[in-house]
Amino acid sequence: MNKKELGESLEDYLESMQILKEKNGYVRSVDIAEYMNVSKPSVSVAMKKLRDEGFIEMDKSSFITLTDSGKKIADTIYNRHKILAHFFIKLGVSEEIAYSDACKIEHDISDETFKALCKHAGV
Repeated sequence: MNKKELGESLEDYLESMQILKEKNGYVRSVDIAEYMNVSKPSVSVAMKKLRDEGFIEMDKSSFITLTDSGKKIADTIYNRHKILAHFFIKLGVSEEIAYSDACKIEHDISDETFKALCKHAGV
């Protein structure tokens, strides 16, 4: 399964795990549920899918680690999110709306369009 087959929801989980890892130094299911404002059972289902596809590993203490392939997708999505939000803010969009819109667009924008936007923005 690659990024295109993964789906927006699972990409959001990977991105959230990357953010939580940077913020806290570790990732647990309970932290993901709180951060994403989703139920613990929803997180469990997503973690099983991501583990089965080889994007995460979970140790005996229930700490979650992104595999290299999971980290690659998480980094791509998170980077797109930050760049898109920054671009929208520079256009005069409020920070809250810019980050919200970036989250919606980061999954669907083509690589070609994203690269052109980055070139135009000087990023």
